[in-house]
Amino acid sequence: MKTRITELLQIEYPIIQGGMAWVAEHNLAAAVSNAGGLGIIGAANAPAEWVRQEIHKAREITDRPIGVNVMLLSPYADEVAQVLVEENIPVITTGAGNPGKYMDMWKRNGSKVIPVVASVALARMMEKGGADAVIAEGTESGGHIGASTTMTLVPQVVDAVKIPVIAAGGIGDGRGMAAAFMLGADAVQMGTRFVVAKESICHQNYKDRIIKAKDIDSAVTGRTHGHPVRQLRNQMTKEYLQKEKDGVPFEELELLTVGALRNAVVEGDVKNGTVMAGQIAGMIKKEQTCKEMIEELMSETTELLQKAGTRYE
Repeated sequence: MKTRITELLQIEYPIIQGGMAWVAEHNLAAAVSNAGGLGIIGAANAPAEWVRQEIHKAREITDRPIGVNVMLLSPYADEVAQVLVEENIPVITTGAGNPGKYMDMWKRNGSKVIPVVASVALARMMEKGGADAVIAEGTESGGHIGASTTMTLVPQVVDAVKIPVIAAGGIGDGRGMAAAFMLGADAVQMGTRFVVAKESICHQNYKDRIIKAKDIDSAVTGRTHGHPVRQLRNQMTKEYLQKEKDGVPFEELELLTVGALRNAVVEGDVKNGTVMAGQIAGMIKKEQTCKEMIEELMSETTELLQKAGTRYE
């Protein structure tokens, strides 16, 4: 399948793996790239040298393009931005801020820069600032979220900018991918589905929690202080939401989540850790290799788009 994104990024399929903290490391990124998508290493709050090492490890496994996601609020963002230039990373995605201060440096080096946006205004700003594409991420996604749904956000962003748009949030199978294309997207980004990949280093408890999730198992904490985070319900979210209801100060709420994502991903604490996952978790029922996932996604999507092309003739 050829789209503006596959041509821009020189990848086989219009599927991008999300840059999830603690999950999106070299094994997963390389496996997604080897399967024809674009694997992403999530820099998160990690030091620059860790990011460099992950890039080197990924390149030992794949000779296909890989990207890095830069969390712009990280205290190491400046150093990470420079490492990406030194390592000639072809694709850079960004979140939690405006990448403007790095844009000239990255573009001069030939990198394609693709910010994550949650609004039309931000998408326009990113296009004006030189972004090569944008990821329009709906509120259905896991982790830090915006307010608009993917169904409403993607077509409005598509109408507002000329650069390619990648749809994200609530996409986990061929139906979601086909819908994203019908909304005008040129590719999709998926996170939760890749968490349960066989190549994912995520603790088995975390994977099993996603696989066993029901449609109503998604919870959002942090709405009261303007930093909403989507995750699966557990003892921690129950306590957090009650404290929010009781008007507990932000500093006390933060104590509940310090190190909680690592505890879930690495240690397997799915009771008190932060099990970030999108609303799509209720549809994910099995572990697969990245190759199996992507082949299944492309087969489903192609069949659905072909049916859509003939159904209303």
